[in-house]
Amino acid sequence: MGGRHVLAARRLLAESLDGELPEHDRVATARRVVAELGAPDRLLELIAELASGDGDPEGCARLSYRHVLGFDKLLLIDGGPRQMLRAHVWHPGAGAIGEEDIHNHRSPLASYVVRGRLAMELYEVGDGVGDLAAARYEESLAKRSADWVLRPTGPARLRLTHVGQYAAGSSYALPAHTLHRAWCDTDVPTVTLFLETGAERRDHTDVFTAAGPHPGAVAKVPLPVGDYLDALRGLAERLRAL
Repeated sequence: MGGRHVLAARRLLAESLDGELPEHDRVATARRVVAELGAPDRLLELIAELASGDGDPEGCARLSYRHVLGFDKLLLIDGGPRQMLRAHVWHPGAGAIGEEDIHNHRSPLASYVVRGRLAMELYEVGDGVGDLAAARYEESLAKRSADWVLRPTGPARLRLTHVGQYAAGSSYALPAHTLHRAWCDTDVPTVTLFLETGAERRDHTDVFTAAGPHPGAVAKVPLPVGDYLDALRGLAERLRAL
């Protein structure tokens, strides 16, 4: 399904990441693959092809939306339970409901910064006096919809372990359980290519917030197909301006 660049990306994902891999090997491989696919010329060719209607625009639009962490999440390739390749467009000062949240993921991830800059903090659960006090939630998907459901599980304390910046051309990869927070670190939008991988996915993620209580559920509002294609065209224009 799709044109030449879509098929080439699907082939690279399948050949590199299908099969059983130890998590540390999967994380390293995912980082290599997302950097290869995120090279500006190659990514532009892929995005332009998808913006013309190749691939699965209806299916991808249903899984594309404004994320509670404050970025536009555009699904590019749906590889079923094993790989999901997305473009993230981060907006400075987005004011999203969850932009301060510290969280982990259901599966290993890798990300390549195409344009702009991300800042990131890594955390671990702590118990020290100087650690960050936070409320802890288990986040899962509603059974009859794709909405986020947040179940409070009590207070927690977190210890900051790493602070980093990722400029255009850099990448990172994290095991599923790694607690982190990321945000746009410039006054212009940041574009990243994001890859989730691994068939064995956790049934929930852990979310920590020091910014006050969260609602019990947050709706996902998928993009209409026309808006999804317009977003891809806009992304292609950003890439051409690099």
